[in-house]
Amino acid sequence: MLIGIDPVIGPELLDALFRMGHGDELVLADAFFPGDSFNSRIIRADGIRIPFLLEGILALINLDSYVPSPVTMMAPVSGDDLDPETEKSYWAVIDRRWPGTPPVERMERFAFYERCKKAYAVVMTGETVKYGNLILKKGVVPVKKTL
Repeated sequence: MLIGIDPVIGPELLDALFRMGHGDELVLADAFFPGDSFNSRIIRADGIRIPFLLEGILALINLDSYVPSPVTMMAPVSGDDLDPETEKSYWAVIDRRWPGTPPVERMERFAFYERCKKAYAVVMTGETVKYGNLILKKGVVPVKKTL
């Protein structure tokens, strides 16, 4: 444990957040996501729901302010419905940490999978809501000037 680091942020995730550059993407995948099929860098966060991870992650990084949408979610397959509470729970954290973030982009399922192949890492979470997957694009972390 570290002072100031939320305990949901394990050492592998902390290392990935540190090593990611601006514009790199992090996938927060639900418990059903085939992460190992789409990315070689898998970080386990079993049992931890995405809103809790978002709280810890967004305390350490900011979202990319130079793109139209730094937050992407999977669009529902034809005939499926989205639970609006899922996005609402994610957005409550995003808006609290980084107000003014542009709206979520929705991406077709297979296009989402392709994008995950290029992500810096996939975090396998304990999220069990349908269409709970989320991609975050890291921004340029503001740095305070020192003497």
